[in-house]
Amino acid sequence: MRIFAVVLAQAEEPEGRDLLFPESSELIAGIIAFLIVFVVVWKFALPALNKTLEARQEAIVGQIRDAEKTKAEAESLLADYKTQVEGAQGEANEIIEEARVTAESMRTDIVSRADAEAASLLDRARSDVAIEKDRAAAALRQDVANLSLDMAEKVVAGSLDRDAQAALVDQYLDELDSLSS
Repeated sequence: MRIFAVVLAQAEEPEGRDLLFPESSELIAGIIAFLIVFVVVWKFALPALNKTLEARQEAIVGQIRDAEKTKAEAESLLADYKTQVEGAQGEANEIIEEARVTAESMRTDIVSRADAEAASLLDRARSDVAIEKDRAAAALRQDVANLSLDMAEKVVAGSLDRDAQAALVDQYLDELDSLSS
């Protein structure tokens, strides 16, 4: 029996080429199963997969269009912003120039008012000095007249009266004024 088991074992074990290739019935059954799976995938899975890929492609194209539209809007906003900044800088420069002109006119106005006030003060001071000079001259004349009268009285000792002496001194002072002017 031992020999019979060995012969049977050798007959059942495939050797060489039989190890690489399956039996023809198994090969035909595998081909038929593959064709059935291929047809099912071809009919049902492939269209669904194509729809999914097309939807994905359309979504990506839409996102690209949206991105381009957003980019164009951003560039437009950037251009507007740059224009506004340039306008603001121009306005700032105009405001600074206006302030400079206003400050210069105010400075000129203040200087001219100060000059006018200084001239007015100088004129007032000159007129005050002239008035005080005239007052001092009148007081001095009066003092000179009084002194002259006092001296003349002492010299003449009563020969002329006081009113005649005052008239004489006034005449003398008038002559002095006419000579000094």
